[in-house]
Amino acid sequence: MILGGSPLTGRERDVLAATADGGTVAQIAARLFLSEGTVRNHLSSVIGKTGARTRADALRIATERGWI
Repeated sequence: MILGGSPLTGRERDVLAATADGGTVAQIAARLFLSEGTVRNHLSSVIGKTGARTRADALRIATERGWI
């Protein structure tokens, strides 16, 4: 984890924020003009960086830490 800042890239933050409405990977991909594989990769990275078990947990953690 990076002290004093977010370890998430801008695109990771975009993808994570787009999960807030509970959309599917396909819906998020369409909304952000990304492939489904790219969305999955970003979510996997975010989950790893936050230490979360699910994308919902990753969203909660990132929000609490002020990263998104």
